[in-house]
Amino acid sequence: RRSSDLSPRRRPPRPQKPTRVAPVLAGDQLTPADSARLGRAIRIAEEASGFAFSVFLTTAADDSRAYALRLHGSLDEPDRSVLVLCDPGERVLEIVTGRAARRALTDRVCALAAATMRSSFVAGDVVGGLENGLAQLGVAGRQPPTLHSHTGDE
Repeated sequence: RRSSDLSPRRRPPRPQKPTRVAPVLAGDQLTPADSARLGRAIRIAEEASGFAFSVFLTTAADDSRAYALRLHGSLDEPDRSVLVLCDPGERVLEIVTGRAARRALTDRVCALAAATMRSSFVAGDVVGGLENGLAQLGVAGRQPPTLHSHTGDE
């Protein structure tokens, strides 16, 4: 490089394949601490509910719902999975539930979790919003323990 060209070059961001916790947040790097926070929130929601949770922070396609459905269908256990797709730059949030998860996580429950997330997004806290929404979904998906069971021995 020439000495007159010492300023850092800005390259356009490369599209990245989404992962459970994608490394891009509205054009900025997701910090390791933010990634750890989301990973912890996913684990807590999974332990509370018994469902598999995935969070995709990525640039959504034109039809974000169809894109979220495709991503959900590619998960290991889509019937027992919950996918949260968030594109902060385009203000897109999609929650997709599998067949088994849908029994506990109704549209109303998901809408309440989405409202919780969006309230944090408005304040500029995307990671905190996702954490709060995942916690809400995890608790709502919790299956109550069976206290009495008929064994037929009576």
